[in-house]
Amino acid sequence: MSDPFKQAEAARKAIIVPDDASGRLDAWLAATLEGEISRSRLKALIEEGAVLVGGVPVTEPKRKVKPGETVEIVMPEPEPAEPQGEDIPLDVLYEDEDLIVLVKPAGLVVHPGAGNWTGTLVNALIHHCGDSLSGIGGVRRPGIVHRLDKDTTGVMVVAKNDAAHRHLAAQFADHGRTGPLERAYLAVVWGRPTRFAGTIDAPLGRAGDRTKRAVKREESEDAREAITHYEVLERFREKPDATSMASLVECRLETGRTHQIRVHMAHIGHPLIGDADYGAAFRTKANLLDPEAKAIVNAFPRQALHAYLLTFEHPRTGEEMHFEAPMPEDMEALCEALRGS
Repeated sequence: MSDPFKQAEAARKAIIVPDDASGRLDAWLAATLEGEISRSRLKALIEEGAVLVGGVPVTEPKRKVKPGETVEIVMPEPEPAEPQGEDIPLDVLYEDEDLIVLVKPAGLVVHPGAGNWTGTLVNALIHHCGDSLSGIGGVRRPGIVHRLDKDTTGVMVVAKNDAAHRHLAAQFADHGRTGPLERAYLAVVWGRPTRFAGTIDAPLGRAGDRTKRAVKREESEDAREAITHYEVLERFREKPDATSMASLVECRLETGRTHQIRVHMAHIGHPLIGDADYGAAFRTKANLLDPEAKAIVNAFPRQALHAYLLTFEHPRTGEEMHFEAPMPEDMEALCEALRGS
């Protein structure tokens, strides 16, 4: 089988139309390249005159292909990304020509947007990767296939070319149902779930604030399926009534909605420590701690959430890639304070 990555990345690629081929040029090319260049991208290339048939540019995507014709794709040089590269340190776990795996620190926004047009992970990746970015959709930029909230730490994978981007995006869209994709998080929550392990199956949708999410009825127009599996790993400050002041919980995502773990844990009455959006009402619980622990909990500046594990299939080799990142120092200190003496 031909290598779709080489086809997608080649500056100039010639393909001879086989005897059994038919249909529109853009559709045939998309199928021939095994979907590694999107049909919309191929349509744009055709309209730009970057696809030649018999050495002559063709600008009509709906033109029919004919057996025996030679179709050439001239891939233009990727345009500079709109965001500019910035020399921001990165904790890189793995990198090759197709992707980069890194540990995102707290406080780093993933993608430029309102209020954060610079100083983002994308800016850092453009600087770090340089010419190894062959372009996503014709633009020299990294391919973001999943995100972590600004103040959530942990492992992320980012694509460096169109082919890897499409392959990884498909894995995340599938949520690991048919492949090896696996995502696991560590969260420090108030209290202790009644069950030591369980599943939270509660649809999510927009809350009043466009940036927040809330559990919705299934019939709600914006309700989206959201499933989180959790397991209590450690209990802090157990009480005589068999409850705990706080717990360390592992959460595994079956879906990947915005703020999913944060909303789901709050929904069952155990919001994350430090979560100002979904757990502010629980801050007074810190008053029950000794002064030293209370000070550390009250000073914790973010939601106590860390994406510690990520497994996926390498888009080129098919190898199962597995990465883990230890709990960051601030969460370690938080757990130690909650353990007490």
